[in-house]
Amino acid sequence: MITSRHALQRLVVALFALMMMAAPAMAGQLNISAAASLKEAINEIADKYAAQHAGITFVKNYGASGALAGQIENGAPSDIFISASTEWVDYLMDKKLLDASSRKDFAYNELVFAGSTPKKVGGMKDLVKLDKIAIGSPKSVPAGQYATEAMQKSGIDRQLALKLVMAKDVRECLAYAEMGEVDGAFVYRTDALQAKKAKILFVVPGNLHARVTYPMALTMSGATNTDAKAFFAWIQGGEAKSVLKKYGFVLK
Repeated sequence: MITSRHALQRLVVALFALMMMAAPAMAGQLNISAAASLKEAINEIADKYAAQHAGITFVKNYGASGALAGQIENGAPSDIFISASTEWVDYLMDKKLLDASSRKDFAYNELVFAGSTPKKVGGMKDLVKLDKIAIGSPKSVPAGQYATEAMQKSGIDRQLALKLVMAKDVRECLAYAEMGEVDGAFVYRTDALQAKKAKILFVVPGNLHARVTYPMALTMSGATNTDAKAFFAWIQGGEAKSVLKKYGFVLK
C-alpha cells in the first residue's frame, strides 16, 4: 500500500516536472538566431514586442552567421534566422531548412575599418602600414568575407596575410580593437558606433565587396508556429524599422 502510494506520488511529481518543462513553448516561446551585429537592435525589438504581446518570451542566439546556420542544420531550436549575408540563408534554403516563401531582406549595413592606432589610416592602401588587423573568420563570418573581398580587389591581400588576427565573430573583432590588441578591425558601421575607444578610420568602399545585406526567413518549424509568424510580420513594420534606424542600420 505504502509502496503504491509512493509510486503514485513519484508519478505525479514526474508529470508536473514534464508540464513545467513544456510550459515555455506552450506560453509562446520564440527562438531567434541572429547575426552578432544585430544584438542590441534585436534585443530592443523583442522587448517592444513582448511588452505588447502578453505571454510571448524570446530565446535569442547571437553569433557568426555561418556558425548559426550550422547549429540550425544540426537541429538547434530556431524559429527565425537572420543572417549578415545571403550566403548562409541560401545554404539553409538548399538544405530545405528554411521556408522559402518567407524570405525577406531585413536591413543593410556598411563595412568600416575601426581602431585607435595613431598611424594615419584613411583607406585600404594604408592598411599595409599596420602590424595587426582583426578580421572575422571568412569561413563563417560575413564581415570577414566582405573584408577579404575588399582586400583582394584592392590588391593588398598578400601583403596583409600575415597581419590578420582571426576572430569568431564581428563583435570579437571590435573587442580586439577596443582593447588595443590590434591596430584596427574590419567591422560593421553599427558595431563601430557602439565602440568606446575605437573609432571609424574609414568606410570600406561599397564597390570593393558585395552589399552588406541581412536576409531573414522562418525556419520550417517556425513556419508552423503561429506566434513566430506573427512576430516575423511585425518586425517588418514601422516600430522595428525605427529601432534599426536608431542603431545605424540602412533600410533600403
